Parts: sequence; C-alpha cells; structure tokens
Amino acid sequence: MLFVMSSLIFVQFLLLGLRVIDTTTDTWRHCTDFLPLDLLSFVLERDPSKLVPGVHMKQAGAVRGIHFSSPHTSMSFPSSQLLVNCDLFPKEFSIIVTLKVTSSAAKRNEYIFSLMEPKTVDKTGLVEKKVDNEEREQHGGMEKKERRVKSNEERGRIILGLRLSGKRLHFLFRGHGGVVEHWGFRGARLADNQWHTLVLVVDSRQVRLTVDCSLPLEIVPSRPFPTDLNIQGSRFHIGSRGRWKGLYSGLLRQLVLVPGSDATHHICPSSDPQLSVLSVPPLLSDLSVAGRDGDGHATSYETQERVAVGLERSCSELLQGQLWFNPLRKGLYLCDGTTWIAVLEDHKRLDYVLEHQVLITGSETHDVEVFQVPGMGLMAAMAHRSAASGSAVYLWSNTGFQLYQNISTYGALAWRHFNMGKKIFLVVSNSGGGSDKPFDKESEMDFSVIYKWSKKRKRFVQFQTLQTYCARDWEAFNINRQTYLAVANHRKGNNNHTINSVIYKWDRSTKSFEVYQMLPTSGAYDWEFFTVGPYHFLVVANAFDGVTTSVDSVIYVWVDGSFKVFQTIKTFCATDWEMFQIGSRVFLVVANGHRLANGPSQYAINSTIYELDMNGQLFVRFQDIMTYSAVDWEFFTLGEEYFLVVANSFNGESYSLNSILYRWQGYEGFVPVHWLPTIGCSDWEFFSSKGESYLIYSSAKVPLSKVFKLKIY
Repeated sequence: MLFVMSSLIFVQFLLLGLRVIDTTTDTWRHCTDFLPLDLLSFVLERDPSKLVPGVHMKQAGAVRGIHFSSPHTSMSFPSSQLLVNCDLFPKEFSIIVTLKVTSSAAKRNEYIFSLMEPKTVDKTGLVEKKVDNEEREQHGGMEKKERRVKSNEERGRIILGLRLSGKRLHFLFRGHGGVVEHWGFRGARLADNQWHTLVLVVDSRQVRLTVDCSLPLEIVPSRPFPTDLNIQGSRFHIGSRGRWKGLYSGLLRQLVLVPGSDATHHICPSSDPQLSVLSVPPLLSDLSVAGRDGDGHATSYETQERVAVGLERSCSELLQGQLWFNPLRKGLYLCDGTTWIAVLEDHKRLDYVLEHQVLITGSETHDVEVFQVPGMGLMAAMAHRSAASGSAVYLWSNTGFQLYQNISTYGALAWRHFNMGKKIFLVVSNSGGGSDKPFDKESEMDFSVIYKWSKKRKRFVQFQTLQTYCARDWEAFNINRQTYLAVANHRKGNNNHTINSVIYKWDRSTKSFEVYQMLPTSGAYDWEFFTVGPYHFLVVANAFDGVTTSVDSVIYVWVDGSFKVFQTIKTFCATDWEMFQIGSRVFLVVANGHRLANGPSQYAINSTIYELDMNGQLFVRFQDIMTYSAVDWEFFTLGEEYFLVVANSFNGESYSLNSILYRWQGYEGFVPVHWLPTIGCSDWEFFSSKGESYLIYSSAKVPLSKVFKLKIY
C-alpha cells in the first residue's frame, strides 16, 4: 500500500523551512572539503561601501593594504560562520599571508590573526605562565624553534594563531592538556618594511614556511599538530587576539586559510613572489598605474614599459595602447582605454573556485536571477522567503553585490527576467505565504506580480498582477516574435497538486498578458523552454501528485499554435530542468528531489541527463549522477570547457553539505571536479563581469548567499 505523506511535511520539504534539524552525535566532525577561505574579505566586505571602524586602507609601493588602529569587534567573527557543520580544526591546512612589517614591530609581540575560545576568567587569577622547553634545529643557517607555553588568558584562551615576535614568526596552537605550543621560524627577515607573501603549510609530518616563493624553512616537531583541536564556540580575530596588546602594526593585504591542502603550488612560482595572489579582497586588488622597479621605487608603466608583465593590471586612459602579458593566463592583451582586449590568449581552463563574497540577505532565499540593465550594469533579484522583509534587487560593483531596491513579496519562490523590445521586466513567483503566514487556504495574497523597469525612476515598478496558485516558477520565451509567460502552479490549497499551469501571451491591444493555454501539471516546480532547429519545446518538472513523488514530467512541443505532448519521463520530485548543448548534441538534465512511495523518503537518489536522439525523435538516458535532494542545475562554459553545477540541499540529516561542480569529459560524461560547501542550497547562477567568471548560490536555510570566483589558467 502506498504510504501517503501528509501535505504539511511535504510543504516543509519543498519550501526548505526555517528550522535546521539539530542533531547530536558522539563523533566529532573535522572541517574538511572546504574551499580556500578568505578571512580578510569575510570581514572587510560586510559593508563594502566603507571600511569598518579601526581599519584604514594605505598604499605602499603602489600596493594597497589595511592598517589596524584598534582591535574592533568588526574584525572578529564566530568560526562557525566560516567553518560550517564541523567541530574540529582541519588536521592539515595552509595559511597564506601577504604583509608589510615595520622594523619597529620586531620589538613587540603582534598577532596577524588568532582563533580564541569564549572569554573566561581564570579562577586562580593567573594571566600567563610560561614554561619553556626549547628545541633548536639548523636548516640552511636558519634557526627554527619549537616550544610549549602553559597559558591562561583573562580574555579567552588562544586556540590557534600567527604571531610576530622579535625576529621570529610564530605559529601557536593549543595542544594536549591546555599547553600552548609554539612553532617558531627565525631568520625569515620579515621586519624590513617591504611586502612579503608567506605560505605556512601544516601536515601530519612537518611544518613548512615559504617566504616569497624561496626555499622553504622546515620544522619536524616532536609531536604533530593535534587531530582533536576543538573549535566549538571559538572566534576569529583579524590583526589581533581581541585585545589592544598584540595589535598588528603593519599592513595586511592577503589572509587565506586553505583546509586540507598544500597551497604553495597555487601561488609559486610567481613573476612577483613578494605579492603572489591567491585571494585579495576587491577593495585592495586595484593596483595603481605606478609599478615598482628592482629597488622598490615607483615607476610608470605607460612611460617605462610598452609590454607590462604580471598578474594584476588595471586598464585606464593613461594606459591606452599598452600591451600586457599575463603569465598565468598565457595571454597578451591590449588596453583600449577601459578594458583589456585579448590579442593572443591560451584557452581558458578552470583551476579552482574561490569564495568572493558573503552576501547577508534579508531572509532565506529560494532563488536568484542575474541579469543586465542597460545603463546600470549587472543586477540580481533575490526571492526571499519572508513576507516581512520582502525581496531585494542587488547591483554589482567592483566589490560584489550591493542592495539596490526592496520589493514587497509574499513567500517569493522565484524571479524571472525578460525583455520585450527595449523594455525590461521582472516577474516574481509568490507562494501566498511566508515564514510569518502559514499557507493553509487559498490566500488573498496568492498572486504573482510583473514589474517593469522605469528608466526615469531607475527602479522596478509594479506593472501587472496575475492569479497564481503557490507559483514555483516563471518562464519567459518568444515564438514567432510573440512573447509568452509560463507559470508553474504548484498546488491549490493544501492538498490539490493536480491542477493547471498556465501559459500567458502578450496582448498588444490591452498591453497586458492574457491567458493563452492551460496545461495539466502535478505539483509543478519548474518550466524550461528551448529550441532545437525549427522546433520549440517546453518541459515541466512535476514534483508530487498528492500521493507520491514518482510522477511523470512532460516535454511539450509547439505544433500549430499550441503545445502538444512530445514525451513523458518518469521523475522523482522533479524540481528543475536544464537544457544545454555541446557541439551539435542536445541534452536535458533533471534535478530529482527525493523518492517517496512505499516507506520513508530517499534523499540520496540519481538525477539524470538525457540526450536528444535525432533519429528516434525522443530524449534517451545518457548519464545518472547521485545527488542529495537536488533543487537546481546550472550549465556554463569557460573557453572550450563545459560545466554543470548541482544544488544539493538535504541528505536526510543535514542541510550543510557539498554542492558539486562537474566538468564534461566527452566519453566519460560529466565528472566531479570541485566540491562547494553550501547550506540549504536552493539555486545556482553563473555570470561574468569584466572578463571574470562567477557563480552565486542562494540558501533557503540561512539568510545569506555566496559569490564564488572561478579562477582560470
């Protein structure tokens, strides 16, 4: 007998409700499988329009860095915001730092960063006791030192940190029994008022420090880095240990933690090893026109060089006609006064994915739509769950997305952008409810809204409202120069999922969208329109028929002015279809959410790629990929390479899990190449800006979205 899931549980799954399941386990979880974590960008970009208190931007030798005037709380944050869903610090990792240390700093103890326990006061009143047990090793004439310190600090015990002390660089951490161990490198020659890039690599056998891509200094410690370093409740402090004493006095340009990896090969060798870059905050990445000669003195590229060489260059009117060779991309570029134009360029290949921006949103977000508005630039519309906060439109700048406009919505589930001539529109899918208004009947708020861009007001203004039923998605398309909109009506009331979804057509006489065709759907979740040759297709993702998630999704084809059934495909809570082409081959990939029939739900199931068989005139199974309650696929290209990224949202126990980036390998199909940590991932969007490529994901579980930068070589 079929097990009938209650509509309430089903709705909670589909909407990815507010509460994350709080489970306990006897097994501590290590922080693994993370991307490089840009600690500096994380604190600087909370409000990119201005620097946080206690932080100042300074320029030295045509290079920007930040200077700390106080250990302000803005430069501190809980480790759980960055190291998600884990309890123990990574067993192996790298730390990359680009800094400039003044000669006076050699007389003080200064912290580049620290990871501290919550504030406590030692009952004995002891602030700090030191017991030294030193071991000295010689390596290439450089002295390194390992020592252990028993420490109880009034403002919280240090768990881990990087500190400058005298002529040494110290990596310190809490070992067994509360003993703070120091691994010290002497002879690194950092306090010379010059820029330096350091890579500290900690693994199970040794510790290595590489300065400016030179030969590494090594320590083989008597005891390895602990595998049980608990970070629960801890906080990162950038440029200090949370106190005035120990405040870093130099300039800091780059601070990146790379869990589980030796990051040396990412930045070495380098044409400019003192300024090798893995991730620099956008606020600091725009170098001035002036460069540096061999003695560190300023020089002008436009007067001294006709071909500039390096990894970072900005194109301006002063550099018009300048040639630039980028050794990383193996490309030669010409400055036209505003942008670099490729003269000769190697094929772009994806190297790794780097977190670029953490965007705090007004609510959990079910969908993000990225689009261009002429005269404004790149924009993103976020579909926020909460009716109280409404949804938001963001504008892209050099540092990331900034809030531009708030729009009242009611349990928004999706946005869709479309054009009619030069007119720009946005349509939102309102579900009729929100976190503050449960959906338990046909709501008066159950309508979706079309907004039109006003050139005069430079805002989206309400244009037309349309009656919908828990709308999950809109799709806009053109056939024979006519504009159509298709809405995915998910359900009517609590239980009726087998209802009509609607296709609207633009009526030029009434200047509005009018009902054109009804199509029967079952818990419709998504529409995807595509064209193959002279044929127009529309495929619906059917998720639930009121009894089971094992339902047919339907591909329609345009025949004689309307859509007719072309093919049905068995899916399991289908939430998304994505069409893409590789050469002359046409593919469709479905995101299967979960399987529900006889027994409990299965969230770890295959999503499937189908290929169009031209001879058989139907889509046939090409590849199965294991996914975890997948809710979205996004296809994109970089150079001559093809990629798919999936939004994994839930594995039956946790919403914090990896979404995966796959690369096309020809005969092998798509293979996983990057694992991206996400929380309740609900949507992925690919976009490009000024020659750089990015991915943004939205979260239906926490009020944040993240932008990832795709680094290529």
